[in-house]
Amino acid sequence: MSEASIYEIHDPRFRQMIVTSAALDELYSGCRWAEGPVWFNDANQLLWSDIPNQRMLRWTPESGVSVYRQPSNFTNGHTRDRQGRLISCEHGPRRVTRTEVDGSITVLADRFEGARLNSPNDVVVKSDGTIWFTDPTYGIMSDYEGYLAEPEQPTRNVYRLDPTTGEIAAVVTDFTQPNGLAFSPDETILYVADSAASHDESAPRQIRAFDVVDGKRLANGRVFCLINNGIPDGIRTDVNGSLWSSAADGVHCFDPTGKLIGKIRVPQTVANLTFGGPQRNRLFIAATRSVYSVYVAVSGAQVP
Repeated sequence: MSEASIYEIHDPRFRQMIVTSAALDELYSGCRWAEGPVWFNDANQLLWSDIPNQRMLRWTPESGVSVYRQPSNFTNGHTRDRQGRLISCEHGPRRVTRTEVDGSITVLADRFEGARLNSPNDVVVKSDGTIWFTDPTYGIMSDYEGYLAEPEQPTRNVYRLDPTTGEIAAVVTDFTQPNGLAFSPDETILYVADSAASHDESAPRQIRAFDVVDGKRLANGRVFCLINNGIPDGIRTDVNGSLWSSAADGVHCFDPTGKLIGKIRVPQTVANLTFGGPQRNRLFIAATRSVYSVYVAVSGAQVP
């Protein structure tokens, strides 16, 4: 595709962050709702969720697409911990799990203060090994992406989990529907998407920013940016501190002050994204039925 067909330049800086000759490649089509892409550089593979189809898929440049896990417990978002293990949010059992090196599954969290979680959605791991995840109600609103149920938690929270002690704390409790989350490169800020407008047009469609205090608490919550087409779902930051968000018309890029500087247009509604490839300069995009990729001129901040 030409530059004019996939890029919107809102600020000259965005032109330095993209490869204008790079095409938007469709790697796979056939999902019902593609979500949660995560890159494994050591295995040269991308994993992602196809939530309603109860499966996780794997793509490699050499072999294309295969089924990684089925059934998947309606798995949604994924990340890796500092040891390289897969951390997953499962709508079905309403839990956060870790896939061990031998393939076995360890349950990290499924309850808070004695009650079941709603449906863990997305997850990131901080450099100290703590796991931060969101818990909206999408997975219990119907039987399409989980199992219909009444929420047991009074609020939809953002949690911090210490996997060494099992301690779990609600670090934000005033979200309508918390969704994707990402740390700034220096981990002083946590960005969290509120995607409640997915089911209520009058609800928030914003990304909020919080200062990380002592590595454990969040303070000074404020609106970082608004999504002007669709809702924010999955988000990522690059090494320069810019934030890349999913949206209805593609991927939106914001500078560290929250100014929209550009868009990469995608033919389908984008749910999530991640940086990958050997240089972390390939953007993998989960968009409804398909997974796309496009090379960019910056690298993602997330490690490993």
